[in-house]
Amino acid sequence: MTPRQAPGAAEWQAVCRLEDLDVERGATALVHGQAMALFRTGDDTVYALGNHDPFARTSMLARGIVGLRAGVPFVASPSHRHGFDLRTGRCLDDPHVAVPAYAVKIVDGMVHVGRRLRS
Repeated sequence: MTPRQAPGAAEWQAVCRLEDLDVERGATALVHGQAMALFRTGDDTVYALGNHDPFARTSMLARGIVGLRAGVPFVASPSHRHGFDLRTGRCLDDPHVAVPAYAVKIVDGMVHVGRRLRS
């Protein structure tokens, strides 16, 4: 995926086309100089989290398993299976741990990633 700058919006970076993302699978991208994991769910919602797994201390969160836990979309770390809320980055298994979550919007079929969300 080749990052491109969205016209007129320096805080948003165009990353890829929505159709380039597989449903219920993660993909990695370098956005705003940060390694991110992008996830597309069955309803075409896209989430962006920091790709670093704080438990395994590796950059492989994008390889995790995507699912729902009590109605919360999450990704399970591939190493230790800790669940991270795709909306907020908060760990579902340890409330003291979180990964960065970023704003995402789809414009004309292109996925744009913006600023880090407050946790």
